[in-house]
Amino acid sequence: MIDPTRGARHYDVVAFVGSLRSGSYNRMLFNNVRRLSPANMAISELTGWDEWQTLDVDLLNDGIPDAVTAMAQRIAESDAVLFVSPEYNYSIPGGLKNGIDWLSRVSPQPFTSKVVGIMGASTGAIGTARMQYHLRQVLVFLDGHPVNKPEVMVGRAAGEFDGEGRLVSEFYRTQVTELLENLARQADRFKGRVSP
Repeated sequence: MIDPTRGARHYDVVAFVGSLRSGSYNRMLFNNVRRLSPANMAISELTGWDEWQTLDVDLLNDGIPDAVTAMAQRIAESDAVLFVSPEYNYSIPGGLKNGIDWLSRVSPQPFTSKVVGIMGASTGAIGTARMQYHLRQVLVFLDGHPVNKPEVMVGRAAGEFDGEGRLVSEFYRTQVTELLENLARQADRFKGRVSP
């Protein structure tokens, strides 16, 4: 476990929440991520990508929009990226994929050698497994480096949060905590450091 009392360095994590729905289970999951994160880890949500025009390569003739460039810079400066997303039609939500596609056009590419955590919640029995595996495929092309374990796939999400949006299962709370710890360890590995 990361011990914030032993001089552990600060971790700057940026996050995408892939659901835009009010009352989203993935929004609830992200709120739990913030509650469960270690004291020396700041998690900032990246917003505004849902307002970007659908990518058409002809648009690139006018250059990369400032909003895309700014977000790419924020990702590049971070220690790690976290995706908290639902699964739409067995895959990545279209709006989120469009945001990733825009960011992939920025040079230098912001996901290169970036440590990535993935999790999601769904009302289905297997959580967001298919979305997560598709996102891992996309990250291969982008040269991102997903944390392999644990795979946080909150299934049957309607029964996994209480009235205040908190995870009721110790199993899922532990998984979230372990993923964040492994995210920090991998970030240290890519920066040539060892976490305490």
